[in-house]
Amino acid sequence: MEPSRPRVTLRSFSREPYASAIAAARSCYAPRVIEPSEVTAAQRDSVGPLTYGAGHHTVYQHAHFEFGLENVSRHFVWSFLHSHPFYNSEQSSQRYVKQKQVAAFAPPLEGDVAGIYETAIAASWDSYFRLIEILRPVAREKLCALYHVRPTSLASRSQRMDRFSEKRAMEIARYVLPIAAFTSMVHTISGITLFRLVRLRNSGDTPMETAMVIDEMVRCVREIDPDFFAKVGDAPVARDDLPETPFTAARPASTEQRRRIDAELAGRSSRLVSCDPGAPHLLADAGRLVLGENGLSDDRILELMLNPALNIYRRETLDLGFHSPLLRPLHHVQYTFLKKISHTADSQDQRHRMVPASRPMLLANDSADPDFITPMLIDECDAARHEYTKAMRSAWDAKAKLLEAGLPLELAQYVLPNALALRFYESGSLMYLLHKWTLRTCLNAQEEIFRASMEELEQVRAVHPAIARYIGPFCVLRNGITSPRCPEGDHFCGVPVWRDFPNIRRTI
Repeated sequence: MEPSRPRVTLRSFSREPYASAIAAARSCYAPRVIEPSEVTAAQRDSVGPLTYGAGHHTVYQHAHFEFGLENVSRHFVWSFLHSHPFYNSEQSSQRYVKQKQVAAFAPPLEGDVAGIYETAIAASWDSYFRLIEILRPVAREKLCALYHVRPTSLASRSQRMDRFSEKRAMEIARYVLPIAAFTSMVHTISGITLFRLVRLRNSGDTPMETAMVIDEMVRCVREIDPDFFAKVGDAPVARDDLPETPFTAARPASTEQRRRIDAELAGRSSRLVSCDPGAPHLLADAGRLVLGENGLSDDRILELMLNPALNIYRRETLDLGFHSPLLRPLHHVQYTFLKKISHTADSQDQRHRMVPASRPMLLANDSADPDFITPMLIDECDAARHEYTKAMRSAWDAKAKLLEAGLPLELAQYVLPNALALRFYESGSLMYLLHKWTLRTCLNAQEEIFRASMEELEQVRAVHPAIARYIGPFCVLRNGITSPRCPEGDHFCGVPVWRDFPNIRRTI
């Protein structure tokens, strides 16, 4: 494998980003809006460094840069690009886009180490293709039962099941692909976020790849406005000065912490560990203050907030609740969960960026033994489970060989599979969790995220039934109120979930 180089393009950008920031700063002290064309050379040299150095960084948030990113690893995206809330991404889906050829991050390696790395990456793709072949008929049988498709059904229905089963097989088979696998995406960030990424380019699990990508972003921006980095900004923090670095040095892996977390989870993917017992009353009292209605009972206020029959915001797909005075009290109610899901599931789950998590650094949480999540479809098929287990052992064996050969863990970890288990805490306000639970209790949601969301909702229902009463997927919220129940169109899951939610069984 040739050493990787990311492909970074600047697809769209703010006009005159540096001058625009200076003009925005000047507008704060002017009776009108100052235009970028009015910014003088002296102001470029004085106002820019003054605002940046003093911490008045919002002026640099007006500039936005839309990047096209290709040949970047999914591990880098998870570890660095999506580890904060200040971005927007549209990323190629491994769930529904077949990975037809080996395409993965390759560090500059030579000799035996290069051979071990390349063999491990290629082996994961071989397992991926074999699993697709094994799982396709298994998925088809389940889908035909779900959609009541019989051998005598119309050819068009049968062909549709063929397409669906291929996608389901791909979705599950991707668990064996390495976290080194390439992805592509449109990634938009503000100027201040870009400054922060530059400052932290040496942090996280993937500093080598991160530096390559961030340096390319900076190059693209310099081409359209050299002053944006020439006049302001800070140099990257040295790796040795980062507070996490001492804990990422090579050391024997401990299983004690993983055992403790697994024991606390007791078979769950997500366990509620913290919430305010008085949350329903707090929520209602905050609502009374908003509406200036002291006579309304707690139950009535909660109905007005959460019942989709009384509150139009609850049944809208355009998430209007964030702008609603009546729903702003939802920010005051917080829930914290202890979770265990795979690297690939969390890569999707972390896109709910307003429900932050203290995700683990893999460099500080290395596991010598295979530590992975097994999807339901694989667990129910002996042939698939055999192939899957073999792929897991092969990935961890390859990582061990690379470490023995002297490769740093930062690079050896890339051969680990998407199935890699992650353990962490996640917290969110009811406002943001409500949005997440609406989307992820749908049967079309990724399997692990669906399971965790259903477990979370079950536990919230046990402690706060008045709050959880009106939480569920769109088809449940919209049932009997508006049409269509399911806003997914042709992607409707085929199950009348609204008839008995949350007592539903996911079969595939």
